[in-house]
Amino acid sequence: MASSLSINSVALLISVLFYGIYLDTAVDFVTASDLEAQALRESGWWSSDDMTANYSSDPCNWKGIHCNDDASVTDVSLFHDVYLGSTLNLNFSSLTNLTRLILVGAGLRGSIPREIGFLSKLKHLDLSNNILTREFPPSLTNLAQLEWLDISANQITGYIPHEIGFLSKLKHLSLSNNNLTGEFPPSLTNLAQLEWLDISSNQITGYIPHEIGVLSKLVRLLLFFNNLMGEFPPSLTNLTQLEWLDISSNQISGFIPSEIGLLKNLWFLSLSDNMLHGQIPSTVGNLTNLLNLFLDGNQINGTIPVELANLKSLEYLYLDNNNLKGSIPSDIAQLTSLRILNLSHNNLTGNIPGSFNFIDVVDLSYNNKHMCGDFFDFPPCPSTNNHPSTNNQPSTNSHPSTNNHPSTNNQPSTNSHPSTNNHPSTNNNSIVSNNRSILSRKHIFVPLISIVLVFLVLGVLFLYRRMLVKKTKSKSTKTKNGNLLSVWNYDGHIAYEDIIKATEDFDIRYCIGTGGYGSVYKAELPCGKVVALKKLHRLEAENKTFDKSFQNEVKVLTEIRHRNIIKLHGFCLHKRCMFLVYEYMERGSLFCVLRFDTEALELDWKKRVNIIECTAHALSYMHHDCIPAIVHRDISSNNILLNSKLEAFVSDFGTAKLLHPDSSNQTLVVGTYGYIAPELAYTMVVTEKCDVYSFGVVALEILMGRHPGELLTLLSSSSSQNVMLHEILDQRLPPPNHRVAQDICFVATIALACLRTKPKSRPTMKRVSQDFVSTKKPLAKPLHAVSLLHLIGDSETQS
Repeated sequence: MASSLSINSVALLISVLFYGIYLDTAVDFVTASDLEAQALRESGWWSSDDMTANYSSDPCNWKGIHCNDDASVTDVSLFHDVYLGSTLNLNFSSLTNLTRLILVGAGLRGSIPREIGFLSKLKHLDLSNNILTREFPPSLTNLAQLEWLDISANQITGYIPHEIGFLSKLKHLSLSNNNLTGEFPPSLTNLAQLEWLDISSNQITGYIPHEIGVLSKLVRLLLFFNNLMGEFPPSLTNLTQLEWLDISSNQISGFIPSEIGLLKNLWFLSLSDNMLHGQIPSTVGNLTNLLNLFLDGNQINGTIPVELANLKSLEYLYLDNNNLKGSIPSDIAQLTSLRILNLSHNNLTGNIPGSFNFIDVVDLSYNNKHMCGDFFDFPPCPSTNNHPSTNNQPSTNSHPSTNNHPSTNNQPSTNSHPSTNNHPSTNNNSIVSNNRSILSRKHIFVPLISIVLVFLVLGVLFLYRRMLVKKTKSKSTKTKNGNLLSVWNYDGHIAYEDIIKATEDFDIRYCIGTGGYGSVYKAELPCGKVVALKKLHRLEAENKTFDKSFQNEVKVLTEIRHRNIIKLHGFCLHKRCMFLVYEYMERGSLFCVLRFDTEALELDWKKRVNIIECTAHALSYMHHDCIPAIVHRDISSNNILLNSKLEAFVSDFGTAKLLHPDSSNQTLVVGTYGYIAPELAYTMVVTEKCDVYSFGVVALEILMGRHPGELLTLLSSSSSQNVMLHEILDQRLPPPNHRVAQDICFVATIALACLRTKPKSRPTMKRVSQDFVSTKKPLAKPLHAVSLLHLIGDSETQS
């Protein structure tokens, strides 16, 4: 009996022990979950509505939170659409299982707390696009499991800690757009798994370490806009997986190594705005995947390698602002994908390939004035025949008549008189003397009476012409003293003579730009007024059917009176050429101003918003106040000119079309690639909404400081939902204040509405113009919390 009692007692004791252990485990589990929930509640990032929205106060059901099978929080991801506006006050010690922490564009302020180092399981940390300040916390280097670290677009200061090299599993590191200083830490080269390294737009100094070549998995290396110096590290050419290399805007010197041709996966290469010298290595031609090649703003000399013609996919080639010499390789004209070619500010000479006309933008300005070829308004090249060196002889340019007499160099008589090569008139003299001998041999005698009659007729004609010249001179003097530039008072011959003299027969020195329909020259007329002359290309000027439409179009344009449309002063029709006379714009095109950093900085946010507004008013006038309505058809940053005050004027009406309500508006597709409305590809019907679309592209270009090509592609996909407005703004300018930010959001909303795929859903320019002058609603969120998705929603609400 006692034995039975003892057995029962032992069994009871064991049951109690197991039950107690079970209770302890349950209590521990509940406590961990409670601690996580408490930490998340105390952060203040979720409202009471968020906590109860999904039938539970369990944080696993809250927005942006994911849990594992044990109901423990593993992922906190709050993107741009949530504005926290607070410090990073999260009790990290309670979130021991957290593997992902993403707080992008959430308005976080203050410093990154050192307690973040407690998240020992964290693999993905993204705190980009906030307002975080102070130094890079060394405790971040305790996160040994980290694979992704992005704290870009904040205001982090101080040095990049040496201990960052301990994060051996890191694949993505982005510290760009902060205020980091100090040298490039050599310990970064310990990150053997690194695929993406971006420390651009900081104040990093020192040298790019030679050991960087060991990062064999690197796909993107972005070091631009720093103060790095020293020579181009040859070890960079070991990074054969690289697709994107940008070390522009530093102080890198030395040569471009020929081994750069080993980086065959590159599709973006920018070494611009450094101090590189020497020649462009021919091995660059091995980079057959290149889409973008930027070598501008260096001290590169030598010739343009013909091997560049191997880059069949190349779209952008910038070699400007160097010391390149020699001629342009004709094979480059085979790059049919090329959209922009900039060879300006070099010492190039010789023949220009004539097939460059398929490229959207070609800039050959500020080169040797003896460049020649069948390209826009460059002078034709003299025939070389057996003496190719004559192309470089200045004398051939000083005597244009030699272009029409290629045989002069082969005249036997010139061998004994070398100087006659520069005087083609000597050959004419020999022809005259031969004629005289022929006349004498044939004994042709002219009767005296015939000679007298001829002289009488010539005398009468001379006196009559003299009277006409006096009358014409008196009229022209009055015209010149009066309104010389009035179209209907503008005598074509006088204009032609004045212009020829002012531009030295359209010498390339006076050329300030080229386009698809003509080249633009700067000229100072006898009255002292400076004008811009758009000289039509040879093919346009020789087209007989173009003459009448040209005059009709000019007549209509003279009737346009708007402060933001460039004024057409006059025109000239001449058998040798046709040109338009416009008011001169001191600052040139908007495209050029945005292209160069110094000028772009002058174009602050207020001026940019004003340019967009002025363009909108000008287009509204053309579409709704002109009868018939005028559609520009080529609105682009190249066709918006700026005066000395950086005010905008719409220009270049070479493709403008008058919309007659009772006639067909079907036409050939014209305009600039990247600005053309998509519906023209299949309807070929011109409406005002074509200009509206182009206006939207230009508006975004002004805000971004560059053409929004990639963004236009994103807008047609769901990827645009994750794009923040402040991310796409021109980073060269300081962040706008609240009032200007309101205007920027308004402009971006308008631009997105103008870019809608369906033409009917786009606003009219009259509506856009009216919206600019109406009272704007206050900004509901800070700029850094505004997403494109939010703006697209606003544009749909306004329409």
